[in-house]
Amino acid sequence: MTDTAERDERVADEDRSATLRARRLAAHRGARRVLARFGFHRTLRERLAVLQEAESHYDLDELSDVYGDGVVAALEARVAGLLGTEAAAFFPTGTMAQQVALRCWAGRNGNPTVALHGLSHPEVHERNAFSEVGGLRPVRLTSRPRLPTAAEVRDFEEPFGALMLELPLRDAGFVLPSWEELTEVVAAARERDAVVHFDGARLWESTVHLGRSLEEIAGLADSVYVSFYKSLEGFGGAALAGPGELVEEAKAWRHRYGGQVFQQFPTALSALVGLERELPRLPEYVAHARVVAAALREGLAAAGVPWARVHPEVPHTHDFQVWLPYEADVLAEAAVRTAEETGVVLFGGAWTRSGPGLATTEVHVRAAGLEWTAEDVKAAVADFTARLPDRAG
Repeated sequence: MTDTAERDERVADEDRSATLRARRLAAHRGARRVLARFGFHRTLRERLAVLQEAESHYDLDELSDVYGDGVVAALEARVAGLLGTEAAAFFPTGTMAQQVALRCWAGRNGNPTVALHGLSHPEVHERNAFSEVGGLRPVRLTSRPRLPTAAEVRDFEEPFGALMLELPLRDAGFVLPSWEELTEVVAAARERDAVVHFDGARLWESTVHLGRSLEEIAGLADSVYVSFYKSLEGFGGAALAGPGELVEEAKAWRHRYGGQVFQQFPTALSALVGLERELPRLPEYVAHARVVAAALREGLAAAGVPWARVHPEVPHTHDFQVWLPYEADVLAEAAVRTAEETGVVLFGGAWTRSGPGLATTEVHVRAAGLEWTAEDVKAAVADFTARLPDRAG
């Protein structure tokens, strides 16, 4: 194939993908039943209305923030209190927060090597930012679809200054270790004189599976990053929490990285709303995700799908994966058509090719999903599978 033909094919694929995404969002917007409605499904007017709720959680007659004071400082104090750390710093993105945290630790212990999982966010989604921007050297403990084990940490063949653990590990299926496994992994890192940093973008909802409070979980690590939009439905933003001296140093690096933003009150207020409105409901979402997952398995089996997998079988959080034996474009079209024709969105996300004739999607359960019964899920599965080919692709 010539370069021109390859370029034309790539452009055509991008156009098809954009069209499908637009259809998916439009169908989701008009659906009468969905498992989750996220901020990007709402209009600007609807998003701005969220800020009106902030009046119950913060004095809106105060002056606006300037370079991190006011409401931003109040949010930092709230996060530090929830996680039981000495301090916390607000960051515009988690990518920046974690680079800064691990850069600070590397400067303190003299070792820029960061041990992490091969499926962790910096390895998969950040364009090698650790090494290209942060001056860090990531090494992979494992790429298996689970968290690293204590043995893998203890027996790794070269020194590392920091161990980074993503809790939960999103690209492996939002999986978590048991509390005992987590404490053993942390102890193994301590034996090697390494600091421990938690990528806790979704740490908020991990308390159910781990059976511990946020403060107990965060207390295992030397530093923790949390996100304000992935589960709390904030406009964006993140926080780095840990010892006071580390956080002060991190704020200096935040400025150097361009994260000292003049005003951030909309994002900070939305995060405060999320902490009050969404955080207490996360255990309920996790519990109902397990109902949805079980009904999905039963519905797919009843439909005679030759091979299907819900992973984990019992979700660790309110998010999980579904694997089906069809090409991704076939499943994506069936999902959109089902939503368009029935007004019910079962699979609202993208499908990713995971192998020949095999694709994966993520299922998210939030407040809207609590309205679904197990029978509702099974009926939606039947509508979806009726629009699939008779045989796997």
